[in-house]
Amino acid sequence: MNLPDEAATARLGEAVAAKLEAGEAVCLSGPLGAGKSTLARALIRALTTPGEEVPSPTFTLVQFYEGPRLSVAHFDLYRLESPDEAYEIGLDEALDAGAAVIEWPERLEGDLPRDRLDIVIAPDEAGGRLARLTAHGAWEGRDVEL
Repeated sequence: MNLPDEAATARLGEAVAAKLEAGEAVCLSGPLGAGKSTLARALIRALTTPGEEVPSPTFTLVQFYEGPRLSVAHFDLYRLESPDEAYEIGLDEALDAGAAVIEWPERLEGDLPRDRLDIVIAPDEAGGRLARLTAHGAWEGRDVEL
């Protein structure tokens, strides 16, 4: 999927939020600066309010948000040293209570939630981004369009 600008990345986040259900995760991968936080921020604001403050959880590791339809936890696993740490900071509980957005899911070393949408974002040569979406479990068969 071609994301020519930041607005397109945000629209993808909004489109994913519309399809996200309790017990599911959205796993965001890509290099630093690829747009993971932009996508996560738009997704969370779509589930809560447009003015929701959504800081990057790089240092806190996780932020929790309550929306009218769904609660969502935003995990940034960049600083984790072992996959077990994600569960120690509440990944299972977040999925039991709502949904999760996980940046740097590769830190889980394959121990990923079963029902998830993997989104790999990478810069393209034109200054935009390319996103590859892969559905797993309950996400299979759902279309996400801008």
